Amino acid sequence: MITPPTDPQRVDAADVRSTNLAVVLRCVREQAPCSRADIAAATGLNKTTVSSLVSELLKRRLLREVGMAGNRVGRPAVMLTLDGASYAAIGVEVAAEHLTAIAVDLTGRTLLSWRRALPPEARTRLVTTVAALGRRVVTRADQDGRTVLGLAVALADGTGAGPGFATDLAAALQAPTFPVEAGRGADFAVLAERRFGPHAGVADLVYLTADPAPAAGLVLGGTPHRGSLGRSGDIAHLVVDPAGPACACGRRGCLTAVAGAAAVARRATPPGAEAVAQTKGAPVDVDQRIDAAVARAHAGDRPTLDALAAAGRDLGGGVAVLLRVLDPAVVVLGGHYAPLAPWLLPGVHAVLREQEADVDGRRVVASTLGRDAAALGAAGWILDVVEGGRLPGDHLWSAAGAVQPRLLT
Repeated sequence: MITPPTDPQRVDAADVRSTNLAVVLRCVREQAPCSRADIAAATGLNKTTVSSLVSELLKRRLLREVGMAGNRVGRPAVMLTLDGASYAAIGVEVAAEHLTAIAVDLTGRTLLSWRRALPPEARTRLVTTVAALGRRVVTRADQDGRTVLGLAVALADGTGAGPGFATDLAAALQAPTFPVEAGRGADFAVLAERRFGPHAGVADLVYLTADPAPAAGLVLGGTPHRGSLGRSGDIAHLVVDPAGPACACGRRGCLTAVAGAAAVARRATPPGAEAVAQTKGAPVDVDQRIDAAVARAHAGDRPTLDALAAAGRDLGGGVAVLLRVLDPAVVVLGGHYAPLAPWLLPGVHAVLREQEADVDGRRVVASTLGRDAAALGAAGWILDVVEGGRLPGDHLWSAAGAVQPRLLT
């Protein structure tokens, strides 16, 4: 482990410089291509300090120069952008029936995206399974000459992973040279919407998923909100229809029972269709059911359209509660809801209009990131850690794990 300096003055100086390096890095991401003078004007740092910071970031291969800007007033300036060639951040999503691994470079460009089935037997050795996939991604990054900035795992609610998952995974990876973290899938997915989706700058944002049970990721006041126990957004057993179907929790009409991924898939599956499919092989999983429902809906199958419209109204009851309690600017339907959104949203919007929770229909939208937002958000969170001042190679970054926020409590 790299031991932090013990002299308080050295610690303070190192922290200030790391913070300033991160400020410059974020500025370049937001304004690239930009010059040193542009950075000084945007950040308030003096030009000498900016020049020194940029030199260090160039040396660390976090920035690169991209030539001169000739159409500016005054002397031509050397322009800067993020260096996308040297690093990789890895995000892995553990969903009910699949694993997704995504690696992105420092600019956020996707380097690879792998999706694997997660059979029941693999769920019993989840750490080993995720470690095997993680090693493959790390090996690919190494082969491409990239340094891994970190690996974060997005865990869907109900996977059974405990608070020690990140520690166990780091041990299974045999003392990796990068930080390893874990957190709720919805918490990572909402970060993906802000960083990679169309909702940058939205201070109050909710991401709603159902992989497998409904869960919400929250950004409130511009800050990720996870609650005192890390359970904020746990809406799986919010009762939306007291006369609805029985839920595994013992109550009736919970959001899981009426509009969870399995419930929506079941409602949209024609009677007998699953039994027919099972005679041809393995039982049909939720992912396959959702895909089949989307295909039938595109084909105009009336029972499927009616089932999805009804599910949308039930989902709207849960969304109405979120809008009234949290008052977000936007609620994003993601996960399994994303491909079904064209048929769910009319029902959702109808209920919200009836309850005067969203009269103009602009506050609830479909994710543009598809089903992989959680994995993408996990990788993006690693980039957030870097831009927060924990740069690779400094005293806050170590082979045993960085000094970093804990997402999984």
